[in-house]
Amino acid sequence: QVQLVESGGGLVQAGAFLRLSCAASGLTFSSYGMGWFRQAPGKEREFVAAVSRYGRYTYYDDSVKGRFTISRDNAENTVYLQMNSLKPEDTAVYYCAADRAAVARSAREYDYWGQGTQVTVSS
Repeated sequence: QVQLVESGGGLVQAGAFLRLSCAASGLTFSSYGMGWFRQAPGKEREFVAAVSRYGRYTYYDDSVKGRFTISRDNAENTVYLQMNSLKPEDTAVYYCAADRAAVARSAREYDYWGQGTQVTVSS
């Protein structure tokens, strides 16, 4: 049974940082591209960042480029999202996801999803 469990969310002020983690189990972690998505109230789920199977390639949405960093540790079966200079518009539930095909920006390409962790940024 595949499980993705996010952690690290919370309530912070604008300009602060958070580090999200996503621990995976039940799959061969290094065979999956990993992504982070977010969904704000009343909005569709949107792509944030993705990392290839061995971490060589990373991809970011323009709205987080230069502020967020995605990384992975295949020995620990964990993917991270370092979020710096947080803004109120970053407020959302953040989800990690696993893509057995490779890595993608579209949520439809992902095979497994976590339950999400709430990030709230106050102004």
